[in-house]
Amino acid sequence: MPSIKDRSSLVTPSAPVAGASGPVVLATLALRPDPTAEQMAIDSCLDAGAPLILVNAVQIPMYPTTMLVLGPAATVLPHEDDRVAVREAADRIAALGIPVEVVGLFSPRPVQAVLKLLTQRNAALLIFGPLLSEVGRLRLRTATRRLRRDASCLVWVAPDG
Repeated sequence: MPSIKDRSSLVTPSAPVAGASGPVVLATLALRPDPTAEQMAIDSCLDAGAPLILVNAVQIPMYPTTMLVLGPAATVLPHEDDRVAVREAADRIAALGIPVEVVGLFSPRPVQAVLKLLTQRNAALLIFGPLLSEVGRLRLRTATRRLRRDASCLVWVAPDG
């Protein structure tokens, strides 16, 4: 009579590799992230074991002399792009044990800069969530349409998903 071996105890399931599918990107347009977008980013990172890239895309005005002398980041003052609130959101997320990288994108075309970052970082999910009350419906709709059309990954838009 052949013996039956229980191999289930010999095989251990491998844990998913953190960030194997790419990072989660939480993007905003010079504003603090929407609370629903922040919660979606936290849930997505915890479920996938992926790191988070918090992107603050800022449209820079054309000040050629300032850009030449001090660089693009000097054309926007800290209170104009809500850096403190974005940093606080990153600190809240990092306190949960999620690796967070904060990226400030200063560009005349911030949505195009976000698309380029998605491709460079091989992102798995883009969560686009600027505060609707601050950015306005028309600007959000235009940016959302472009991101959904040209993004190289999944796109989730707050507040309406």
